[in-house]
Amino acid sequence: MSTPTEIQLRPLTDEVCVAPQLPPEAMAEVARAGFRSVINNRPDFEGGPDQPTSSAIETAALAAGLEYRHLPVAPGYQSPEEAAAFAKLLQELPKPVLAFCRTGTRSTKLFVMAQQQQG
Repeated sequence: MSTPTEIQLRPLTDEVCVAPQLPPEAMAEVARAGFRSVINNRPDFEGGPDQPTSSAIETAALAAGLEYRHLPVAPGYQSPEEAAAFAKLLQELPKPVLAFCRTGTRSTKLFVMAQQQQG
């Protein structure tokens, strides 16, 4: 079972944090930490067959009372359209929001691009 110290959160704002890959088992802890929504930016099986699927994470997130969205983006390039979709999710989802990918980097890049588009 995950504990708060095992979830490596990086706050971007008071309402948005990013993290590396989270397993389904971490969703209950994410909810206990006060998050209301989760965005998964990682394509299924990007890391091979041992990577948890979006479906498994969504099931756990919903069971924990979280909103869940899957916005899979490639690690090497995030398009303006993907950033716009991320911005839309940030507007629609209850906050605080936790976004994750393999390391948290592409979720951070999406956030920065979304802010620049709105700026």
